[in-house]
Amino acid sequence: MDEPLDCLIIGGGPAGLTAAIYLARFRLDIRVIDAGNSRASWIPCSHNHAGYPDGINGKELLRRMREQAQKYGAKVETGRVTRLEKEDDGLFAADWGSGPQRSRSVLLATGIINRRPPMDPEIHDEAMARGLIRYCPICDGYEVTDKKVGVIGSSENGVGEAIFLRSYTCDVTLIAPDRALDLTAEECERLKAAGVTTVDGPAAAIEVIENGITVDTAAGLMTFDSVYPALGSDTHTQLGEMVGATLAEDGCFLCDTKMRTSVAGLYAAGDVVHGLDQISHAMGEGGQAATTIRNDLAELSPILREPMNEPELATAKEAG
Repeated sequence: MDEPLDCLIIGGGPAGLTAAIYLARFRLDIRVIDAGNSRASWIPCSHNHAGYPDGINGKELLRRMREQAQKYGAKVETGRVTRLEKEDDGLFAADWGSGPQRSRSVLLATGIINRRPPMDPEIHDEAMARGLIRYCPICDGYEVTDKKVGVIGSSENGVGEAIFLRSYTCDVTLIAPDRALDLTAEECERLKAAGVTTVDGPAAAIEVIENGITVDTAAGLMTFDSVYPALGSDTHTQLGEMVGATLAEDGCFLCDTKMRTSVAGLYAAGDVVHGLDQISHAMGEGGQAATTIRNDLAELSPILREPMNEPELATAKEAG
């Protein structure tokens, strides 16, 4: 094994890469292991990310963040961590494609994955690229202003999303993913008051057409400008559970305000922690987690790094 890292970051989305930028600039020895499936990479063009008036593609944003982290010495590698354990000496040991790695601390920025409707993956990706399938009304509800919108979902998720989107357009239809909508009397009343149409499912045979997207429902084939699947999501907490991290009621990691989990030396940030599932929020948590990690490590070792010598200082200045 290599010498222990100061921090191993698992996940290379906005939270993990923001933390990597901070920790590298704190002059700590870190590594990012990224499986390459950040939800941010799905975004064709984000219009509510501050600083990009014309929007920015999700993959491009992640590329710039990786480049910035690497500029300051962060090692970013592609792979999937399959095992995490805490050893008797307090260090963490992780297994991934290139072998075992030990670290004084670990940041889990493993995120969540949205449940997809029944579609061929290639058709789904084409629909995402064209804005026909959308997953985040907070991010892109503005883009469906006055459009015809379908929401595939039921119960609390579907009702909440449909009513939220109703503030952008008067043409919103809530479609049951299975057979009949699972709604309470109160939810039915809320949908009626908001002017949301309801249709029984199953929502099947979702197809992309030239000018929109179609969904086969109990009411027949329906055409929309955009469809929002509100089918829930799965949180990637498996690695934290391997070392005994406590989960909150919603299945996310239970953290304090400084992003510490219940396991000493283990931190979490981004969508894997309860909160607003937004890039800006994930980046804020990444910065908070990184600062906490630096300060916690300093408690154990007040001098984390020896001062740079003259050649190192000159090289750092040339790098900016």
